[in-house]
Amino acid sequence: MSASSSHQPAVSLYDEPGPRAQRAIRLWSVVAVIVVIALIVAAAVQFGSHGQLDAERWTPFLSAGIWQYLFVGLWGTIQAAALVAVLGGAFGLVLALGRLSRNPVIHWVSTAYIEIARTIPVLLLIYLMLFGLPQLGLNFPLLWKLVIPLTVANAAAFAEIIRAGILGLPAGQSEAAASLGLSRGQAMRLVVLPQALRFVTPSLVTQLVSLVKDTSLGYIVAFTELLYRGQVLAAYNHFLIPTFVVVTVIYLVFNGALSTLASQLRRRPGKRSLAEPSTSAPVVGVPVTDSSIR
Repeated sequence: MSASSSHQPAVSLYDEPGPRAQRAIRLWSVVAVIVVIALIVAAAVQFGSHGQLDAERWTPFLSAGIWQYLFVGLWGTIQAAALVAVLGGAFGLVLALGRLSRNPVIHWVSTAYIEIARTIPVLLLIYLMLFGLPQLGLNFPLLWKLVIPLTVANAAAFAEIIRAGILGLPAGQSEAAASLGLSRGQAMRLVVLPQALRFVTPSLVTQLVSLVKDTSLGYIVAFTELLYRGQVLAAYNHFLIPTFVVVTVIYLVFNGALSTLASQLRRRPGKRSLAEPSTSAPVVGVPVTDSSIR
């Protein structure tokens, strides 16, 4: 590789917005913030006029017992999201490689699965797990009645993110690996995938935010996740609005932390672009000398 490669433009999954688009984005961001604030104020006024802001409706949430009850639901949300992330990520990696395969059968099957899974509503898959499969003698535990449908749906999303990262790599990476005698499979495993996964990590974390929100569908199968706990608590204390406001705040804090992590990963200092490989170490682990990079 030439040392001049560090002057090449960075590769991005999306086109960078121009000055006019950036101004429009800033303008509409300000408008959106103003609209959201106006809605919050209007909601607060309505809540106050109907007694929803009275102290006696909120003081129960100062109890440690209520928070412990809700955090059990949050832990269920985290468990389900973690399982779907691991299983969906692994399955998505297989699907991404399958869609890039030169074997027409593997390519067609992977492409068909991704396109179909992206069009089927997750709610329909959950109903299939809840009402359809038990009639065939397949009755899974509550956790898996949520995890399996979410894995089926999110694997397709993970696959497209990973595939975009692979296609975003400069062709020189694979060519350099081939020149060192690596097979196509070895080049993909040792050279392409590590760089592609590093490149799309922020997008994968962002997908986790959507995944955490999807776990709220667990209330349909009576799985103990955060929203289900909130529903039970609201039915018990009859404080519907305060309970779901608190549940919303928990979701905002948790998903906000994930969104912040994704933003930090996107702009972390020292991050190299795909078009800027380091010359301090070779792509496949062979020592680099000055003569090898001229």
